[in-house]
Amino acid sequence: MQTGAPVNRPIWFNAQRKMVQIIDQRQLPHEMVVVTLDTVADVVTAIKEMYVRGAPLIGVTAAYGIYLAARRSVDAKDPAGYLADASQRIKAARPTAVNLRWAVDRVLAAVEDQKTVESKIATALTGAQAIEAAEAENCRRIGLHGLQLIETLGNQKGCGTLNILTHCNAGWLACVAHGTATAPLYAAFDKGIDIHVWVDETRPRNQGAALTTWELAAHGVPHTLIVDNAGGHLMQRGKVDLCLVGTDRTTSLGDVANKIGTYLKALAARENHIPFYVALPSSTFDWNLKDGIREIPIEERDADEIRYIEGLAKDTPTRVLICPENSAAANYAFDVTPAELVTAFITERGICKATEADIRRLFPEKFS
Repeated sequence: MQTGAPVNRPIWFNAQRKMVQIIDQRQLPHEMVVVTLDTVADVVTAIKEMYVRGAPLIGVTAAYGIYLAARRSVDAKDPAGYLADASQRIKAARPTAVNLRWAVDRVLAAVEDQKTVESKIATALTGAQAIEAAEAENCRRIGLHGLQLIETLGNQKGCGTLNILTHCNAGWLACVAHGTATAPLYAAFDKGIDIHVWVDETRPRNQGAALTTWELAAHGVPHTLIVDNAGGHLMQRGKVDLCLVGTDRTTSLGDVANKIGTYLKALAARENHIPFYVALPSSTFDWNLKDGIREIPIEERDADEIRYIEGLAKDTPTRVLICPENSAAANYAFDVTPAELVTAFITERGICKATEADIRRLFPEKFS
């Protein structure tokens, strides 16, 4: 463990050591552990084993991976080949989050234009830091646009607490700063709006229970942890005013891939006439895909993530088997919510409907 983690930053460049450091999110909420990334293998492990998670953060981590690869390429017999191989290894770490591939390709393209190893290293670092800064700014703007939405819903409700349900963790832990789905929550709370957040536990890795609650508590936002399947019950009884989630990949026509269970929340929201919004930066759109169900790759993770549960037992981290030892398990990490179930997107450029025409209105250059 190392100390010195910046407040509300899950990743940062240590200029003194010329290394990348991250919060090991597997240890939260019980312990703050900082890990140093010094090699491509470190980056691949951090992404694959979910030291870092969330589409924007995965992208930033991958971008820094190209910087680390550029540094290591100095000692390679074939520096260009080393970089190309490193980029493929990083992109293969997790299949669903589109930011990973996007960030690697963006930094690699800039690096390949440089003539010397030194300039490649400097360009890679500048590129990774630019992506980091841009994602943070995008999330800040998502917060401002989402704040307007929450203010409008609050005015329509008239009085009382505005209850917002979220799934998984789309906070600053997943997004460098502010978060996507949490950015409007923080902005609304800071402005004095009376909000309360229902937090899905988000099995099997419990990112809602472990991470979203930790974030909201640190910010002082009122919240209640619920089991994943309680959302429909709360919606039926008028206890949810808004569903607000993030996404790991969204098609150009508006289909949304997010943590498994999101689709069921969207169905329940539609049945109970509750708005269902998705917050995302433009880097999370996959402009080349149209049919999310057929085209978005769905990651299948180790079945032991379902078969075991982790937590504290008398202050000791403990891993417990919760099913018969010989039971098979299937661990699908994401599902796809069709565009017709999404009320609208909250992006850094504003709010748009989940249709090609309205997405095109905000991002015309992506369709040219």
